[in-house]
Amino acid sequence: MSLANKLAEERRGRLAAERLLEQKQAELHAANRKLGKHARALSDEIVETRAKVRDVEDENQRVKTELTVANEKVEVAERRLWHSIETIQDGFAFFDADGRMIAANHAYLSVFEGLEAVRPGISYVEILQFATEEGLVDIGDQAPAAWREDMLDRWQSEDQVPWVIKLWSGHSIKLIDQRGHGGDVVSLALDITDTVRYEERLRDAKHKAEAANRAKSSFLANMSHEIRTPMNGVVGMADLLRDTDLDEEQALYATTIKNSGEALLVIINDVLDYSKIEAEKLVLTPEVFDLERCLHEIIMLMQPKARDQGIEILLDYDLFLPTLLIGDCGRLRQVLTNLIGNAVKFTMEGHVLIRVVGITEEDGNLRLRIMVEDTGIGIPANKVTHVFGEFNQIDDERNRRFEGTGLGLAISQKLIRLMDGEIWCESEEGRGSVFGFAVTLPVAEMSDPEPCLLGPDMCRALVVDPQAANRLILERQLSQLGLEVRGCATGQEALKHARAGVDLVVADHEMAGMDGFELAEAMAETGLDAPVIILSQTARATDSEPAGRYVQSVLQKPVPRRALFAALGALAPVGRAPFAPSGRDGEGKLEFRSHATANTPIVTEPAEVAVDEGPVPMFRARRGDETAPNQDPRPSVPSAEAAAPRQMRVLAAEDNRTNRLVLSKMLKALDIELQFAENGLEAVEKYQKFDPDIVFMDISMPEMDGKEATRAIRKIEQGTGRHVPIVAMTAHAMTGDDEEILAAGLDHYLTKPLRKAALAERIADAQPEGVRAPATDKSA
Repeated sequence: MSLANKLAEERRGRLAAERLLEQKQAELHAANRKLGKHARALSDEIVETRAKVRDVEDENQRVKTELTVANEKVEVAERRLWHSIETIQDGFAFFDADGRMIAANHAYLSVFEGLEAVRPGISYVEILQFATEEGLVDIGDQAPAAWREDMLDRWQSEDQVPWVIKLWSGHSIKLIDQRGHGGDVVSLALDITDTVRYEERLRDAKHKAEAANRAKSSFLANMSHEIRTPMNGVVGMADLLRDTDLDEEQALYATTIKNSGEALLVIINDVLDYSKIEAEKLVLTPEVFDLERCLHEIIMLMQPKARDQGIEILLDYDLFLPTLLIGDCGRLRQVLTNLIGNAVKFTMEGHVLIRVVGITEEDGNLRLRIMVEDTGIGIPANKVTHVFGEFNQIDDERNRRFEGTGLGLAISQKLIRLMDGEIWCESEEGRGSVFGFAVTLPVAEMSDPEPCLLGPDMCRALVVDPQAANRLILERQLSQLGLEVRGCATGQEALKHARAGVDLVVADHEMAGMDGFELAEAMAETGLDAPVIILSQTARATDSEPAGRYVQSVLQKPVPRRALFAALGALAPVGRAPFAPSGRDGEGKLEFRSHATANTPIVTEPAEVAVDEGPVPMFRARRGDETAPNQDPRPSVPSAEAAAPRQMRVLAAEDNRTNRLVLSKMLKALDIELQFAENGLEAVEKYQKFDPDIVFMDISMPEMDGKEATRAIRKIEQGTGRHVPIVAMTAHAMTGDDEEILAAGLDHYLTKPLRKAALAERIADAQPEGVRAPATDKSA
């Protein structure tokens, strides 16, 4: 090979080596670059890892610190909890699922003081064994084994009911155990010694209170009897004294004695009623009664006092409201008498208005609201609720002249609440008061009064009354009957309107300037023939009145609805449908006679008209001196020829001499043969010898009381077919006395002080056939 070729080949080799070197250097540079990058990444990772390690170390340190703090807090909480458990007076213990004690406080272990074996680790069975063997519990007559078996059965049951054990020291311990889900048991031993002793004291106090209540009831019953017995003599003799010839001063004394005695009886009844209500011994006795009649009877009793004070008692009884209801009439009458009596007592001028409204509910019961409004002295706003308290009155200077026990409204409130009703009062001092109550009562008869219309020729009516409240009541009632009504306050104003044409005039009797009769006369003189009905507080207008012949009828105020319907029905011509106040068709419908002539007045008098629901207040009518067809003439005394062959024989058993004298004086006007027995034994003997037609029997008598005597008489009557009425006359007036007395075989019950009318009524009811009637002219 030539040198040139060798040189060229060597140059090519050197160039190739240089290129290879450059390539390797580039590769080495790239590798170094990659290695540096990886080294940097690894370095960063190491730094990050070291940071994380430091964070973990910090977190571990924090956790260790918090755990240490938590452990310290748990130890403090456990120490405090156990310290609290140790300080409580009641026992506290833990048991595991096998019944072994885990822990117990000192109060629990103190029962077993001196027994070192009773500590954590002991079983419940061993605890029971120590309790009986060491005499720690008082198990009474029960055998130790039986007691332990009962306690163990309770421990193992799912429902561990509380259990009371008595320790030897007399302490009572109540065991309350609660089993957890894992079977562990928490046991509480509560010391209820003080509670047991307190309950024993309560039981003793209750027994003493019941004994005291029985003693109080007995005391009230005895005091009622002891007071009523002499009061029978006081009131009875005063009443008899008033029937004798007395001068004005003597009559005043006798009346005062009678009124004072009756006032004392009212106080006694209030105290007895309040005592019965407080002792929850008062029982309501529902019966069918006529509410409207009840109200009118109460108003009639209040009228004399109201007239003396110059005030008027008004009744606004919804014209179509049912009146036959079912309820305790006696207690409702007591509430109404109290409210109306208070209204009259505290009203010096104006009027007292009784308003009766109601709504018939879906079940047929009547939701009744009765309000008593007056124009009296009123009650201060801060005393309105005060008046319903016991023995409370409006205690200020102006009211000290009013008497009363302060129990009436309290009793009324309790009675209304017994009826599931409510009672309230609204008042403004100096302007009057409104006392009202609401009760729900069943309706005895589901028919409302539905009076028929008078007809097309009776369209316009004139109401004349100076009392605005009464005028509004009459206007509304007549408007409900389909009449166009105008009200007038004076007779002169009425006469002016009557000239314009009127079909009926209802006028008050006593009016200033021109009274009702003078108005009727003036109308007749001017040729007006519209019928005139006079309303009078006394209903004593007679034919001697100067204008009596121009008046169609006279009604007593307040006018019962039936009396109003009767008077209006009497104005209907023959053939026109009369008013039907009861709203019934057929049976029980009241019939009225045709229109009276203008020259023959009808004067009404109180009477009893029987309809199917019982006696209701209506009016007899008389024309001049004649007895009208619907008047029941008073029975005359039978003549000697028609007289029965003998008198009625009346036996009265009474040990009190004063009461025998009172009774004899009360019955002296009757045509009877009266004999007395001074005790029960004598009453039985005289019954056999005297053969009485009726026996009045005192209950409390020596030798033999009235109930025993009655049983003896009834035993004598057995098999004879004879039953003589025996009437109790007693001073016992507590709840249950009447049932107990009547259960002994007596037929009727009269409470002392006795009333002459009640005695005469019982004797008349007992009149057998073939004897003379006990009533005489003298008694009538």
